[in-house]
Amino acid sequence: MGIKQRGKTMGTFVQFFATRRGIALVGAVIGILAALLQKWGNPANMGICVACFERDIAGALGLHRAAVVQYLRPEIIGFVLGSMAAAYMFREFRARAGSAPIVRFVLGAFAMIGALVFLGCPWRAALRLAGGDGNAILGLLGLVGGVWIGALFLKGGFDLGRSQRTYASVGWLLPLVMLGFLALLFVFPQSAGEEKSGVLFYSLKGPGSMHAPLPVSLGIGLLVGFLAQRSRFCTMGAIRDFVLFRQTHLLGGFAALIVAAFLSNLALGQFHPGFAGQPVAHTMGLWNFAGMVLAGLAFALAGGCPGRQLFLAGEGDGDAAVFVLGMITGAAFAHNFGLASSADGVGAHGIAGVVIGMLVCLFIGFTMRKQSA
Repeated sequence: MGIKQRGKTMGTFVQFFATRRGIALVGAVIGILAALLQKWGNPANMGICVACFERDIAGALGLHRAAVVQYLRPEIIGFVLGSMAAAYMFREFRARAGSAPIVRFVLGAFAMIGALVFLGCPWRAALRLAGGDGNAILGLLGLVGGVWIGALFLKGGFDLGRSQRTYASVGWLLPLVMLGFLALLFVFPQSAGEEKSGVLFYSLKGPGSMHAPLPVSLGIGLLVGFLAQRSRFCTMGAIRDFVLFRQTHLLGGFAALIVAAFLSNLALGQFHPGFAGQPVAHTMGLWNFAGMVLAGLAFALAGGCPGRQLFLAGEGDGDAAVFVLGMITGAAFAHNFGLASSADGVGAHGIAGVVIGMLVCLFIGFTMRKQSA
């Protein structure tokens, strides 16, 4: 094969992920891998959950002391580093920052609070539905409602401002943090029966104690990060683009994730339909809905779902990195101040957290609009 032919083949491969079939394939791969991660040790209906895993990271670092959700999840590390690898391989790494960073931090914090009232991000809402959890229906409806409100703000001129090209080191900072987290996992591995190893906290029971082997989790995270960067996979974007433009390109990937996870769960004996007794879930329908309205609105205003923010950070977006740090901080607030839900229901102050979060997001939406000439 000549040089020109090889170049043409590579170009076709690169462009494939931008097609409808390409993003549907990426969604299907994520759905299958999420089901397999559950089979290999991750919590039920939580093969992949960006919000839950970032909450576990906050716990592992001691930012909160909820003993059942403390583990430095390798999947999150892989998402960022896999995206970075793809961005460099295809010359798409561009360091940029400066688009309302404090606003993005606040949006990240309240997105996490809303997600933890529901008990899952958009990815887990889809995976909960694919595992038979009927409570996820209200969560997904809330997500659509929140993104729809955000789309109205976008149509009305909402704008966080343009990011600016900056030093490459700015784009490297979050990936370097993730490399540091990975080093901590190797330097301070969990000891049997011990809740702390060096500087890291580990859960001995509950969701934080359930995880696939580190090499498997990290490898799958790297693969998902690579594929998602190439395809621009985004669950929030799928809903936003349909609401604003009636485009179904990204929506095909989201739908493929649900279908592939559903079929995989059936094959693996992991599909258990119902509402009551679902793993890491509660049946307070109103707050399942409202929590995801808040999360969906925050994601829409920030320009991406929690997974997409990680992938953007991997390709050099410092503003997305600030959103990620906001989510991790929000997880600490959620557990330290009784905002997060549990299987028993919404936390003591979870309802107040949702109300305050909605007011803050609406304030941001109404006050950051470009005035027409």
